[in-house]
Amino acid sequence: MVTRALRAYDRVVSAGGVTGQRPGLPGRIGRLTPTGRPLVPVAWSLYDFANTIFSYAIVSVAIGLWLTDDARFGQGPGQLVQGIATSLSVGLNAIVSPVLGALSDRGGRRLPFLLFFTVLCIAPTVLIGFSPALVGVLLYVIANFAYQAALIYYDATLSTVSLPETRGRLSGIGVGVGYMGTIFVALTLLLLDARVEQMFVVAGVLFAVFASPIFLVVKETATSAPPLTGQVVLATLGQLRRTIEHARAVPGLGRFLLGRFFYSDAVNTLIVVMSVLAVRAMGMTEAEFLVLSLVLTLVAIATSFGWGWLADRIGPKKTLLAVLGSWTVGLVLGTVALGAPGTTVGVVTFVIAGTILGSGLGGVQVADRVLMVRLSPAAHLGEFFGIYGLVGKASQVIGSIVYGLIVFLLFDAIGNAAYQLAVLSLLVTMLIGMWLVWPVRDHWSGPGESGGSIVPSERLRPATSPIEPRPEGRGGQSP
Repeated sequence: MVTRALRAYDRVVSAGGVTGQRPGLPGRIGRLTPTGRPLVPVAWSLYDFANTIFSYAIVSVAIGLWLTDDARFGQGPGQLVQGIATSLSVGLNAIVSPVLGALSDRGGRRLPFLLFFTVLCIAPTVLIGFSPALVGVLLYVIANFAYQAALIYYDATLSTVSLPETRGRLSGIGVGVGYMGTIFVALTLLLLDARVEQMFVVAGVLFAVFASPIFLVVKETATSAPPLTGQVVLATLGQLRRTIEHARAVPGLGRFLLGRFFYSDAVNTLIVVMSVLAVRAMGMTEAEFLVLSLVLTLVAIATSFGWGWLADRIGPKKTLLAVLGSWTVGLVLGTVALGAPGTTVGVVTFVIAGTILGSGLGGVQVADRVLMVRLSPAAHLGEFFGIYGLVGKASQVIGSIVYGLIVFLLFDAIGNAAYQLAVLSLLVTMLIGMWLVWPVRDHWSGPGESGGSIVPSERLRPATSPIEPRPEGRGGQSP
């Protein structure tokens, strides 16, 4: 009944609404899509809401607490297992991403692939909490791999649900709705007072509910395309080598991407292990951590606008360095806090550190993406963003394993100090990243700045898909 009502309302708005009245918000949303139907961008954005539920509730919260429980692996071995499982799932995805990207361009049909990988993510997720430890690890690897793979097809559907001139706005709406998914699932878990084992079921069910509209509402038109052959797959894989060669020829781009590898290591690893640090190392309850993470999400949303304004004001490189500097302070304070678990001073210091890190989280995403566009020629923007995303995945693979090894090897001998040393290792990689980015000159106005190209998100579109220019020619401006 709800679906029929939504479709009826969609038809009324698409037909122009009530005669004599100016179109309201639904009408304006409808203008973002080729069909003019407001339900299409709404359904598409809800998938961002849905997959963020998985990334927060499972990757950032539940799996770390579940693995480090004494009934399963315990803290030292659990952190290592978490690192290996996360690295394995992300690494496998990075290896097959070129092939998956090529598949997404065959015939113009992405939704069947999106549905397959969405189901492959949800089904194992709901079973993890009540499975034996090793089985649960395998299910997590499958679920996280499928989650990463689904993003390729979801992002590629942006070209179906939007117009070239509205693509950036609709992508931004999806990012904002995704943040709302984090807030929603955190509040849901708090209200349900869910145990760790139950979080997997809650997240899986919510993922399924909010992901379903895209498959019910969005329609694709198949196009004729050559079949995917082994030759096409090899050519797709060979493109990576050529893309790296192209990137090395651009002033400052190679150094920036190498720096991004190091500072993304700290960012990606901390996102995954934060729940373990708060609950296992600092002694917070699961409910207290959910409240803290909810607050930090709101901080990240609010400060993203400020970092974006600063990037336009002083340039993306200086803004990025300012963000990384704030993260350096946050990591130092976090290390100090881990030395005083269970004390008022320790908890307060930990919360302050978390607030600083949360404020910088949106800043990293804003500043380095703008810097990437400023350094990249428009003719290679799509393929360069493929490397940009691959660098982030590679850093997560290595960072998760290194962090887990430190805790695993030292926890039995020195206890909480193992967590301190692991966080200090993130501080080292952050400083290396800052050092590498420091000499990069972002005032160079390459064609990427003057061509008006749309700024894609980190995971936006496979590298084989072109980035369409805005017809009205609004792009970034040179300083």
